[in-house]
Amino acid sequence: MGAMSIVERWPEGEQGAPAVPAPFERFSDDYTAFFKRELGPLVSLAAAIAGTDRAEEIAQEALLRAHREWDRIARYDKPGAWVRRVAINLATSSQRRRGAEARALRAVGSRRVLDAPPPEVDGFWTLVRQLPPRQAAAVALRYLDDLSIAEIADALDCAEGTAKAHLHKARTTLALRLRAEEHER
Repeated sequence: MGAMSIVERWPEGEQGAPAVPAPFERFSDDYTAFFKRELGPLVSLAAAIAGTDRAEEIAQEALLRAHREWDRIARYDKPGAWVRRVAINLATSSQRRRGAEARALRAVGSRRVLDAPPPEVDGFWTLVRQLPPRQAAAVALRYLDDLSIAEIADALDCAEGTAKAHLHKARTTLALRLRAEEHER
């Protein structure tokens, strides 16, 4: 499938990298390069897991956390894996919070009706968001960021075999659900 973008492209700065918002201009050159490299993929990753309405906020929060601890994180072999883990955790927490809010609203008698997903989010990503969080993250990392199993394992902070298992289970579940949808048509 290759990398796919499910959100609108960010305004581009020099050499195709996302433009750096003005408040970030005062950061070190290495953090600025990191920010430019990671922003777009983080937004796509967050959108795949938590939906497009929260994706930008999640990506920015993950990058802010990286900046706060940049002296330490810059020394990591793979700071991108660290910031992806943060974004995945934030997106997963966002989904849990949404679920808790929906249950609370139902409990008090109010019913919250969710808007239809934006047009750039197709049925596939809707199905991905229904997977367990680690499986959804593995799919998003594989198909949005085109990461290898080893890189997915780094981002999820797990063994390569575990990352491979998450991806396999997700693919199997998605295949079954997609076939079921085809039969319903």
